Amino acid sequence: MRMFPDSPSDPGFQPSRRALLKVGAVAGGGLLVGFLTPLGRAAGPDGAFAPNAFIRIDPAGKVTLVMPQVEMGQGVYTSISMILAEELDADWAQVTFEHAPPNDALYANPIFGLQVTGNSNSIRAFWTPLRKAGAATRAMLVEAAASGWGVDPAACRTEAGQVIHDASARKIAYGPLTGRAAALKPPADPPLKDPKAFRLIGKPLKRLDTPAKVDGSAQYGIDALPPGVKIATLAHAPVFGAKVAHVDDSQAKTVPGYRQTVVLDDFVAVVGDHMWAAKQALAACAITWTDAPNAKVGMADVEAGLVKASTTRKGVIPKTAGDADKALGDGAISVTYQVPFLAHATMEPMNATAHVTPTSCEVWTGTQVISRAQATAAQVTGLPLDKVTVHNALLGGGFGRRLEFDPVTKAVQVAQHVDGPVKLVWTREEDIQHDVYRPAWYDRMSARLKDGKIDAWKHVITGSSVLSRWLPPAVKDGMDFDAYDSAADMPYDIPNMHVEYIREEPPAVPTGFWRGVGPSHNVFVVESFVDELAHKANKDPVAFRRSMLGKSPRLMAALDLAAQKSGWGDPLPSRVGRGVAVQPSFASWIAAVCEAEVDHDGEVKLRRIVCAVDTGAPVNPDTIVAQLQGGIVFGLTAALYGQITVEGGRVQQSNFHDYRMLRMDQCPPIEVHVIASGEAPGGIGETGTVIAQPALANALFAATGKRLRRLPIDRDVLAGRKEA
Repeated sequence: MRMFPDSPSDPGFQPSRRALLKVGAVAGGGLLVGFLTPLGRAAGPDGAFAPNAFIRIDPAGKVTLVMPQVEMGQGVYTSISMILAEELDADWAQVTFEHAPPNDALYANPIFGLQVTGNSNSIRAFWTPLRKAGAATRAMLVEAAASGWGVDPAACRTEAGQVIHDASARKIAYGPLTGRAAALKPPADPPLKDPKAFRLIGKPLKRLDTPAKVDGSAQYGIDALPPGVKIATLAHAPVFGAKVAHVDDSQAKTVPGYRQTVVLDDFVAVVGDHMWAAKQALAACAITWTDAPNAKVGMADVEAGLVKASTTRKGVIPKTAGDADKALGDGAISVTYQVPFLAHATMEPMNATAHVTPTSCEVWTGTQVISRAQATAAQVTGLPLDKVTVHNALLGGGFGRRLEFDPVTKAVQVAQHVDGPVKLVWTREEDIQHDVYRPAWYDRMSARLKDGKIDAWKHVITGSSVLSRWLPPAVKDGMDFDAYDSAADMPYDIPNMHVEYIREEPPAVPTGFWRGVGPSHNVFVVESFVDELAHKANKDPVAFRRSMLGKSPRLMAALDLAAQKSGWGDPLPSRVGRGVAVQPSFASWIAAVCEAEVDHDGEVKLRRIVCAVDTGAPVNPDTIVAQLQGGIVFGLTAALYGQITVEGGRVQQSNFHDYRMLRMDQCPPIEVHVIASGEAPGGIGETGTVIAQPALANALFAATGKRLRRLPIDRDVLAGRKEA
């Protein structure tokens, strides 16, 4: 399956794995170093090498990194710039960045092979390529200075954007060296710094994007205001799969500021001089919709489909060891877990601005997949890619929602009917009711204890395969690694183990990636069931986990530190409990302890969260702390309130009154302890979301003795008004 067969956003290509460096002169003077990361490829039509990211140093010594990843609050612009500047020995005050344009050939994420930001892998993906590019650039600058001085390059060193020759007390800034360095051949395998020599990496540097966000000059997609822009908003078919039948916009035309109505296949857009006019005019339209086969679909159908698939079908087996069925025998402890659909509810609603002419298309947006945004605009307009320009901006939250490019598709469709640029903005209701939702999952779990440990484990996961839709070549023979991520590779030493995945797509409901992706569900299930087994074995939950983490010393160290810092084992008041959870997700090792209180009505007070993380080399510790704090709040929100339900083919929730967020006064103190490590960096943006949910559920059990096997938490169960 090819997403856009004639565009470079096609995910099916198999590019070279070689890492290459190329150097050349920048127009107007200066030095340019490009690098091709693993899974990148050269795609210059004239045969010239086209790097997937590059460094620019101008004659004044200013260093610019063209950012292959996007900034959506995770601090990646600063962290990636720190990696580059560290190996380059640049003057941090002269380091800046700019957005990369859409081009999979030049800016492909090495892990995915296309230009995408997600899965907490920006630092993981670009750690080595950026270091090599910086080191190679530094080596060439040193060689350029040494040749001018007539000295051995080995006798020179670099610091803060200068080459220094101590023996002669000479120094020269990078800027004047760029012309000479551009003529040199880059080293094939430049030596990288010893981490002990790092000057920037490991320090809590201030973020490069903060000043603009403070003074209001930062530009998000929704801030785009090209000259003459009109504003549009839209109404989708309320039932999944329905189409527009008829539109009467006679009353809309009486609204001051109304411009026009655009009727398309499954949505209606109204264009106005401003958002209020467009919104009021759309509300004045009388829209009828066709009947849809999904008009009778409800949550009972979704859940019944999951249960039936789980109990009647066989799936793929990503993990097997020993003989789990034999070891389970007749004494197995068996349970089921369920988690719901979830919306993204990003702070910045979905939006895109487009201007279409007969010969060009220009798009302004904030997207996690800029090359696919370009490709969909080209497909809608029929224009070649080189006639489609996409300006990417800061993202006011992504969480996986902006891995989809449907806002761009729709904005371009509307813009084809509008003279001049038009900004299409979704209301919060459209945003929540027409999302691509985190899948609902159904899990069957069985285990058997022996000598105080887990001897046998069986986990059958049933749910949607987002990866099969989003990146089909990544799914081979039904093996969707996201669907069983952190389940098939759980960290415990269990001799008899069987993990199975059964794909079951929900009727009508579109599913997509959501912050934490597969682990957002699997870690909750695994760590909740492990906690159950600890209590069945009459073991302390921390000690029980430690006894099976012999092959995961980094995770054990994180667990020990979190337990120590949280006061694990200290006495607590009545109806207050501590819960623990661990995870190896996103190549980071994290443990968390949640302390929560439950009143007699079942309401939960979050008292404290303590987590410890080994995420390898901590590029910017301050960013790590901030990301874990934000991720934990996101995960706690989902556990306490998050649930999208469908009845009559329609999403029932519509805004923050019934799709609640955690309020500021509900947020607990969150302590983050970063374990410095010599390992390569792991991912951090989603780990907090994943770890928060089981830690909370286990704390609620400790406080009440009620085991919650469904999310969001049921306050009636906690209060004893009904059984779990």
